[in-house]
Amino acid sequence: MTAPLNVAILGASGYTGSELVRLLARHPRVAIRALTADRKAGQAMADVFPQFAGLDLPKLVTIAELDLTAIDLVFCALPHGTTQTVIKDLFAKKPDLKVVDLSADFRLSDPDAYATWYGHAHQALELQAEAAFGLVELNRDAIRGARLVANPGCHSTTSILPLVPLLKAKLIDPAQIVIVSSTGMSGAGRAAKEEMLFSEVSEGVHAYGVGKHRHTSELDQEFAKAAGRASLATFTPQLIPMNRGIYATITVTLEAGATAEQLHETLGAAFAGEPFVQVLPFGKVPQSRHVRGSNNVQLGVIADRGPDRAIVISTLDNLVKGASGQAVQNMNLISGFPETEGLNQLAMFP
Repeated sequence: MTAPLNVAILGASGYTGSELVRLLARHPRVAIRALTADRKAGQAMADVFPQFAGLDLPKLVTIAELDLTAIDLVFCALPHGTTQTVIKDLFAKKPDLKVVDLSADFRLSDPDAYATWYGHAHQALELQAEAAFGLVELNRDAIRGARLVANPGCHSTTSILPLVPLLKAKLIDPAQIVIVSSTGMSGAGRAAKEEMLFSEVSEGVHAYGVGKHRHTSELDQEFAKAAGRASLATFTPQLIPMNRGIYATITVTLEAGATAEQLHETLGAAFAGEPFVQVLPFGKVPQSRHVRGSNNVQLGVIADRGPDRAIVISTLDNLVKGASGQAVQNMNLISGFPETEGLNQLAMFP
């Protein structure tokens, strides 16, 4: 039997880290060898997340206590701004290590763009230059040979997946894209915050980061790359009272001569054979509940009442395809495993 891929998860006590454990605990080619969580160091994972009771998992340790000797690949599920120096140190200790980073620290290839959106200079420019943007369906070749993969943001994945093929095909105007992207509460993280109390968020919806959400920088980068010219999408994220899921309603302006039916045909061709992307029949509206708990994305194209506009709807689970599932998909690709391995969960419905 082939030796397993030995992995470590940094930041295992958050929602993203625990979702990685959930997925990797049943992965047939992976062994979880180390878990870190500074505030929870010394505890068993099952004490932090009781759903893992009965699993043989390593105790939580601090990053300083992490032993890389037997580790082949590290998942970093740490807050943005902290990961740059952590990963730089990991590579200094073990240059042949593979890293999948789930923070925002390596998603932007332009150092100036990073400084503008995140308010400080990047601390590992040489690594920023080599990181592959980890949206597998659109960037397989670069990811396959990468040492460092930057997992895209959850909102970014939801909108980039359907729009990049349309921009490449010159079917939509890159300067006339309006995205309203609604996310479940787990997207705000696990830390205790007054504004995230049940009574503060239930029975209502509110927008946040309006006009300045940092995922906009990823949209700008990938849309401009696909279109061959600058893109200026209007992006409004919303927090809605559900645990999991992202639901993006995207209004696009068609280029001259293009039709909504052409958008649908283009997406169908772009994702034909992709195991995790389903393009629904023309005019059918996706529902977030149909992807919950899975690594799937469902896309729909609907004709708007204006002949020069169309509506594209995209939905995924923010903790799976929007974060940990996509990270496992990236791990599979750079490790030479089948992409679907450990990710064949069907959606949880109802």
